[in-house]
Amino acid sequence: MATSHVYKLSAYPKEVPLRDGASAVLKPMTPEDADALLHFFLRVPPDERYYLKEDVTSPKVIQQWAAQLDYDRALPLLAWVDGRIVANGTLHRTRAGARRHVGEVRIVVDPEYRNQGLGTTIIRELAAIANENGLERLLYQAVAGREDIAIKAAEAVGFVRVGVLPSHAKDLDGHLRDIVLLEMPLGDWFKWWGF
Repeated sequence: MATSHVYKLSAYPKEVPLRDGASAVLKPMTPEDADALLHFFLRVPPDERYYLKEDVTSPKVIQQWAAQLDYDRALPLLAWVDGRIVANGTLHRTRAGARRHVGEVRIVVDPEYRNQGLGTTIIRELAAIANENGLERLLYQAVAGREDIAIKAAEAVGFVRVGVLPSHAKDLDGHLRDIVLLEMPLGDWFKWWGF
């Protein structure tokens, strides 16, 4: 069962507006959400899932995530509309050592719910959670030429480009792609930015 030793999650579930006038409900993942999460990832086009770090179409992978939820390591924040998951944002954190003060954000939005402000809302929520709990920086990685809209969305909420890893990804056709590294400072800068 998931624990929340590090993060204060009393604000969830939380209803958030979408641009079309509808709303979504955000809540941290629970073990019971595994099947709905698998169905969500199956709705994401294969050429987009290809760039994710794990095989999210594998029931075994999703069941393992659900069985081993550890919010201290990875906090999955799910967006629900009409009983189905429409977005998944995750805040990853190293639990010890020299990188404990840095988190990483990953996000995937159902194609039907893009351009509704949902991705940026989830990024802001995860950044606020990270900031409230003492993280100093957030990282975000995206594949250049394939995830440019996600890069622009991250920049719109306060991430800045800090580097590029040349040829660190390959597309489905075997062509090399750069990975863009972005970061968001937290603390006073985050408060000043106005979230």
